[in-house]
Amino acid sequence: MTPDPLTREELRRYSRSLLVPEWLEAGAQERLKAARVLVVGAGGLGGPVLLHLAGSGVGQLVISDGDTVDLSNLHRQTHFSSHDLGRPKAQAAAERLQALNPWVEVETVPALNAANAAALIAEADLVVDATDNFDTRYLIADTCTAQGREWVWGAASGTSGLVSVFGPSLGLRDIFPDPADALSCAEVGVLGPVPAVVGHVMALEALKLLGEVGEPLRGRLWTFDGLTAGVRTLRLRPEVAPPSAKL
Repeated sequence: MTPDPLTREELRRYSRSLLVPEWLEAGAQERLKAARVLVVGAGGLGGPVLLHLAGSGVGQLVISDGDTVDLSNLHRQTHFSSHDLGRPKAQAAAERLQALNPWVEVETVPALNAANAAALIAEADLVVDATDNFDTRYLIADTCTAQGREWVWGAASGTSGLVSVFGPSLGLRDIFPDPADALSCAEVGVLGPVPAVVGHVMALEALKLLGEVGEPLRGRLWTFDGLTAGVRTLRLRPEVAPPSAKL
């Protein structure tokens, strides 16, 4: 990434971020402007991720999602409206982001698969796994690991959520080697605000990585229990899934 100076409009738009000393002193906003981020999944997790990355000034956002907006999505995927029913999620999300911040370049690409994963991931400065498809999750994990890349990962179901930053030294398969017993939101349900909480934390982790500020969740797992409002951050080690943690 080669940072360019911020324009007067950008300085005004991002002025609240630039009041944060750590952000300003690190030149984080300029790095954000130069970044290209691939977000896989534009639903319950991807929506808040995309909105905050666009609002914060990521230069290029690439959306990969092959689904269409369904009525059952709207209780949690509040970046869509009833007018979007039946539309491709990636297209509807891209329009929402452009309306939010026309200074951000938004691109939609086909759903991630074995044929295009390597190229799409190689072109990005950062990958955010916001999908709930387990085949896609492990494809992202395997491809990022093979390329020696870090990626932001999150999951939400029922009333709980998880977030981490994985990389070549500690990846998804090291913590969750077998997804066979994992259930999707369509099977176990999810309360609407839960993926939003998780997605906001994922967006924050992405900003920290891109801006090179703070301490990202490398080697750690952030856990959230919506019923008790309990939050814990656990240290991770390979091949040991934390107690009660589920994909």
